[in-house]
Amino acid sequence: MESLKNSENRIVGTKAVLRAMKAGKLQKAYVANDVDTYLFQQVVRTAEELQVPVVRVATMKELGEACGMRIAAASAGIPKL
Repeated sequence: MESLKNSENRIVGTKAVLRAMKAGKLQKAYVANDVDTYLFQQVVRTAEELQVPVVRVATMKELGEACGMRIAAASAGIPKL
């Protein structure tokens, strides 16, 4: 989680995370445990298929705060350099 907080570049939001994963541009994905089951499975399955490490975060609020936002985030990621 520290690497996400310290990262200058972040990808926030499920659509953006999935798009970056499929394009091969994501180094690591983060997904909140309290997100809708369908979205959670979509991120985790795509990450497994593409061999992208996934970090599970307790809540969407916690993930949003780690991204420097005042709102909740379902998923986020760190792009490859």
